Amino acid sequence: MTDLRQHADEIHEQFSDTLDVSVDEIEDRLETLVSEYRVPLEEARRSVVSTYLDEAGMERDQLAGGGGSEAANVEDIDAPEEWLDLTVKVVELWEPRADSIAQVGLVGDETGRIKFTKWAKSDLPELEEGAVYRLGNLVTDEYEGSFSVKLNSTTTIEELDEDIEVGDDSTEVEGALVDIQSGSGLIKRCPEEDCTRVLQNGRCSEHGDVEGEFDLRIKGVLDDGTDVHEVIFNQESTEALTGITLDAAQEMAMDALDTEVVVEEMRDTVLGRYYRVAGPTLGRYVLANDIETLDEPADAESVLIKARSL
Repeated sequence: MTDLRQHADEIHEQFSDTLDVSVDEIEDRLETLVSEYRVPLEEARRSVVSTYLDEAGMERDQLAGGGGSEAANVEDIDAPEEWLDLTVKVVELWEPRADSIAQVGLVGDETGRIKFTKWAKSDLPELEEGAVYRLGNLVTDEYEGSFSVKLNSTTTIEELDEDIEVGDDSTEVEGALVDIQSGSGLIKRCPEEDCTRVLQNGRCSEHGDVEGEFDLRIKGVLDDGTDVHEVIFNQESTEALTGITLDAAQEMAMDALDTEVVVEEMRDTVLGRYYRVAGPTLGRYVLANDIETLDEPADAESVLIKARSL
């Protein structure tokens, strides 16, 4: 039995009681993602499972192996496709980017914060910013090391007459910026609703060939002399760090007929300089919400040599 067939069998067994879908159909979906879109098999499996979770309001016992979901804290969430209960406060609500989404935002408890998505077809009550809820039967999701929870048609919502002091999961790191990783500079993201995947050769791993929308980011490495810390700077923080705006980056790339000129300009501007960065941790990365430029250390020259050698 091939790996694709084995994964298809396992997915079919998981959904066989609630979805009218065959093993062959599941295998075809996996084959399309793996062969045509070059998606790694494990990621392809997560994508297919996520699709079926969204299409079918699964019963708790069917997806939790008969044991139902368990109470957890936000800090406990470290894997996708797990079912759990959370008691959380709604920290912030965002504007949904797709008609299929009723609400999206941040919830949190004493241990941290996490993104949530409530599907429109779940027909669940509205959550209010600042209110505390016991949310039952949530399913976890993961993308590029960042975890989230989804409210589905089997989720239960109970508003509680209490308050929660939401924990601050912000991390602060500092050091010399010694490397700018691949995938930095002027990039293109998938324009499909609720998809922010970075395109590879004009292709989204989920939606295939798309036009794409320009964005700026830096995936950098800070070295404090003892440890290295991987940091992501989004468009706003990249512009603040480098002085290069998105419009300017696009003009640079058009003039040179090459997007690499943007990241090379960024390297010349920031490599070897010292920064203090603070923000939430997303997988192995720290998201740079706050940036402070620090004075150069006494051995700044050696730091710059190290940065240029990477």
